[in-house]
Amino acid sequence: MANQIENPPHSPNIGVFLCKCGKNIAGTVNIDELAKDIEKLPEVKLVHVNTYTCSDPGQAEIEAAIKEQGIEKIVVAACSPRLHGPTWKTLLRRVGVNPSLVEVANIREQCSWVHLSEKEGATKKAKELIEMAIAKAELLQAIDDIVVPVKQRVLIIGGGIAGIQAALDLADNYEVILVEKAPTIGGRMALIDKTFPTMDCSICILGPKMADVGNHENITLIANAEVTNISGYVGNFDVEVKKYPRYVKEEICTACGECVDICPENVIDEYSGNLGWRKAIYIPYPQAVPASYIIDEKTCLGLSPLACGKCIKECDKEAIIYEDSEKIYNYKIGAIIIAVGFELFDASKITEYGWGQYPNVITTFEFERLINAAGPTNGELVRPSDLKKPKKIAFINCVGSRDVRFNPYCSNFCCMESIKNSLLIKEHWPEVEVVIFYIDIRAFGKGFEELYLRSREQKVLYIRGHPGQIREDPYSKNLILSVENINVGNILSEEFDLVVLSIGAEGSSSIIPFPVAKDPKGFYIEAHPKLRPVDTPNDGIFIAGGAESPKDIRETVTQASAAAGRCSKLISKGEFHVEPLYAFVDVKNCNSCGICASRCPYNAVNVDQDKKSPAHIIPILCKGCGTCAADCPTNAITMTNFTDTMIFRQIDIALYANAHEKVLIFACNWCSYAGADLSGTSRIQYPTNTRIIRTMCSGRVDIDFIKHCFERGAGVVMLTGCHPQDCHYISGNDFAIKREKRIRSWMKKNNIDNERFIVEWISAAEGKKFADIVSKSSKIVIK
Repeated sequence: MANQIENPPHSPNIGVFLCKCGKNIAGTVNIDELAKDIEKLPEVKLVHVNTYTCSDPGQAEIEAAIKEQGIEKIVVAACSPRLHGPTWKTLLRRVGVNPSLVEVANIREQCSWVHLSEKEGATKKAKELIEMAIAKAELLQAIDDIVVPVKQRVLIIGGGIAGIQAALDLADNYEVILVEKAPTIGGRMALIDKTFPTMDCSICILGPKMADVGNHENITLIANAEVTNISGYVGNFDVEVKKYPRYVKEEICTACGECVDICPENVIDEYSGNLGWRKAIYIPYPQAVPASYIIDEKTCLGLSPLACGKCIKECDKEAIIYEDSEKIYNYKIGAIIIAVGFELFDASKITEYGWGQYPNVITTFEFERLINAAGPTNGELVRPSDLKKPKKIAFINCVGSRDVRFNPYCSNFCCMESIKNSLLIKEHWPEVEVVIFYIDIRAFGKGFEELYLRSREQKVLYIRGHPGQIREDPYSKNLILSVENINVGNILSEEFDLVVLSIGAEGSSSIIPFPVAKDPKGFYIEAHPKLRPVDTPNDGIFIAGGAESPKDIRETVTQASAAAGRCSKLISKGEFHVEPLYAFVDVKNCNSCGICASRCPYNAVNVDQDKKSPAHIIPILCKGCGTCAADCPTNAITMTNFTDTMIFRQIDIALYANAHEKVLIFACNWCSYAGADLSGTSRIQYPTNTRIIRTMCSGRVDIDFIKHCFERGAGVVMLTGCHPQDCHYISGNDFAIKREKRIRSWMKKNNIDNERFIVEWISAAEGKKFADIVSKSSKIVIK
């Protein structure tokens, strides 16, 4: 909720710099008339006209004017602040003025270019836009950048190929803490047989990297552990790691295997796809790192209570310690990489396929272990029911993926996984018949199409269609598949010895004890999918590999190196600078209700409601969306340089004359304001009665702002922002949407036509949409 503050007394300390931009502005807007009008304002000390303010000579003129006239704040009337806002901040730094003390009036993209044939109206609009900027500039305060020291140590959560690659990229220059929840690093890549499209032995290329991690002096590897707490902020995270008991001393164990030979307990081996057996004391696979055995406390007879103890007696190194316990480690961390991978889809959810019921229906992961030389059958291709070699094998693609019942997305690697495995079958057992059932074959990567063509040359049969149900012959244990062959248009019913379900990926179930945003399927959300694909919305936290989305090994390694590069850039200088754009609290008005904390997706607001202590905002965590300020019921929160008073004054200036004719638009910086700019660069014309107030997010738009507009007589008020799924502040426009009902209820009580308040979501690419909506709203005003 907003809070109006009295206007400060005028002091002539503002310099206004008008840009002609050649004829881009001056061809439509009467710059000379504008200069004469603006220099009469009591707040203005200087008006200076430049041909091109952004050019080197233009900037030199501004610098000289600031120094000679003692200008304290500047307003630049030129192109969009999204284009040259940073230019003016840099200029102010050069002349020793705080960079927060500049405001931009957008008189090109949002004025001259969209009103090319309406020179009088464009000039009038430009004057009001500049006056709005001056009104805001008068209230600007000098605020220094936030500078925080950065600890040059990186935490990597997850020891699959993504975590391994990132750790090795960083470790030559920085200390790395690598935490893996399993007893060994390596992830799923260590358990597959070959990699596509090169058909490399997976462990052959991964094993040396695993060993490098284990031996690197700058990498602290903590396996069989999890991160239990993360607090703090970029450069200064406090991290707690809990290491679970291994019951074997890693530094002493030589992995000789004598303990295994004497252990009486046989346990189903999860590292063999549950198709083989292991002992209660075991090492996941020979190349495991750490190269140490571990005791499964759930199945060992010797732990609770001591009933066996044979392994202790057999170990000459005295490496086995039944009294082992959890250990807690605490670290100060500068940056974090989340590389927790993904989960495989649970095929039992598709009951019609019979996985878990029919022994000869297996998943691709189980198949990988089956044909692996280190797997449960030493690489022999057999079917689980009778250990006989299958003569006819079916692969069913997109199991759990591209299915509206489960996951509508493509899991990226499944098609190529089936193709690769079909080739392995044909190369080792050419007499086996292989059929792949598919929806679409997605062979999109380098070398993928060639692999697909090789499989067809090897007589792998492709049938376009998704089997509806699998039935089992109770005597032979063969599987009968019924499917519509879409390419031919007939129904097939075929019998197979073995069916392999090509299962997809889901978001990791690993819990990161810090509020990092995930999508509905459990994958971590990037700050921007194109421009910041390995950054999260939380400064200092990065993502890599399957934690972000399903991907193959090559893409995972590429992303891991990118995340390492982003980490390195962050921590290399030893300090982190953040623009001073954040919320702040007037503690006298705070009632500790906690609404602000519930609005913040960045965990930047701390409120102790039990102690009734006022809200505290951590500026380094705050992204400046302003959602908390808009929903504060006691007006205790506002935004640096986007204060309530600044916005109220902009509204007042915009609606001072002919308010009933005006369309006043609140536009979010990232999307709808950029969409308005695109209208200009595209020269799409719309009426001159529009006035735009820029906020960082639609979540900043207080209900009282809308009320104030109507109270001042606005013809139409528009609230615009990013499309809900694209909000740059994760959830800001969700809260803006929730306010709409309350606004319309207030409008109804005050006899204001419902159509006069418009809510629209406009992307940065929708310049035409912006212009069309504005033109339509102008007709409402005219009516």
